[in-house]
Amino acid sequence: MDYQEVDATREFVARLEHGRDWRAQVEAFAAEQDIASAFFVGLGAVQDAELAFYDQDRQTYDNIVFEEHLEVVPAVGNVSMLDGDPFAHTHVALSRPDGTTVAGHLDSATVFAGELYIRAFDADLVRERDPVTDLDLWAL
Repeated sequence: MDYQEVDATREFVARLEHGRDWRAQVEAFAAEQDIASAFFVGLGAVQDAELAFYDQDRQTYDNIVFEEHLEVVPAVGNVSMLDGDPFAHTHVALSRPDGTTVAGHLDSATVFAGELYIRAFDADLVRERDPVTDLDLWAL
């Protein structure tokens, strides 16, 4: 296991803006606040969502679009730098009115309501292509 010790530098609570993209708002906030690394957790509801599942054999993402209202129960992720910009690596579980859930890597979702807790770190975490998985992972 590769690792790096980090110290928390700042903590935030935030409310996401209705009608805008969930992940894009996290990335814009990180850029505005000059956050190069962070952890976040969020909850709320979305009006639609596009999730991705990484096929390990083909080493490619398969996307699934959900054109329905869903509850965010929860979203968790981290912020690090990818190609010079903040990237919000986000996983989410979404529930339907009947209680069934869908989950995966959040590509995009239109916010109905959302609240976040964000904890920034003192490290500059950067993502680099990993030759084994073909994923952009932390270079520790």
